[in-house]
Amino acid sequence: MKTYLKIMFNSEGSSPSEVKNQLLNMGFKATKGNYDFVYEWDEETAAVEDLVWFADKVHASLKNSKIYFNIETI
Repeated sequence: MKTYLKIMFNSEGSSPSEVKNQLLNMGFKATKGNYDFVYEWDEETAAVEDLVWFADKVHASLKNSKIYFNIETI
């Protein structure tokens, strides 16, 4: 399973390098294409509760950075 993250920056918020470092510390990897970052789960499947918990972690990590983000898990 993979969780993809697309982010949109605000010129009044955190710099792209700061956001990148936060996300890399969470286990994301930078990627090219339709998404900016990807997180690869150890398990083949995860419960919905795990996905919501992970989205909460991303939200908390980016809080006050004025970043908009979109998460998709496949």
